[in-house]
Amino acid sequence: MADRIERVLVVAAHPDDAETGAGGTVAKLVRQGARAAYVIVTSGTMGSSDRTMTPDRLARIREAEQRNAARTLGVEHVEFLGYDDGEVADTRDLRRDITRQIRKWRPDLVIAQNPHRTDNLFASHRDHRVTGGVVLDCVYPLARDHMAFPELLPEFEPHRVREIYIVKWQEKDHQVAVDISETIGLKLKAIACHQSQFPDFPAMEARVRDRCAALGTPHGYAYAETFDRILLSR
Repeated sequence: MADRIERVLVVAAHPDDAETGAGGTVAKLVRQGARAAYVIVTSGTMGSSDRTMTPDRLARIREAEQRNAARTLGVEHVEFLGYDDGEVADTRDLRRDITRQIRKWRPDLVIAQNPHRTDNLFASHRDHRVTGGVVLDCVYPLARDHMAFPELLPEFEPHRVREIYIVKWQEKDHQVAVDISETIGLKLKAIACHQSQFPDFPAMEARVRDRCAALGTPHGYAYAETFDRILLSR
């Protein structure tokens, strides 16, 4: 992160995705003076094994948990787009809504989920893959082209994102490793806010520490988060 990042936008499919994938990096950027915002495509209404739970009640719970987690990291704003959990599709509506948020927040850096299946270490949720692919399409060319979504003008003028980080979870298959040794505590504190998803938090904490340690070891870091990096020409 040699170039100063003044604004960062994280776009994720579900509440908790941002913290598990990039919480340490977001906290580090905020400590360095960046302003951060989240766009969450769904409210996570499928994420419960409680047979008495309803989607509407779960949405309220998970949105509150996400806001608390974001606040823990210093994130200024969380926008929920309200798409159906488990049914996220690459539609014009979704492309327009994410483009609107990119133009509104005008980030230097966008952090996105992986649009491809990875290895067998972690399951790859369809919502994650679709969201990641749509974000890439919105960053280039939709957010920067004045003829894309003309209905957004003049309120949301085109914007050129400088770079994209795509979350990666393999020790070797990534381009950038961010040292989160000083922000792993904030990452874990933010993940702990998602009580509906991680009722056994000690077990979750152990998994997160193990994974971030494994990602950091090849680079000499106690803990790291890793990404593929896309630099966009001016």
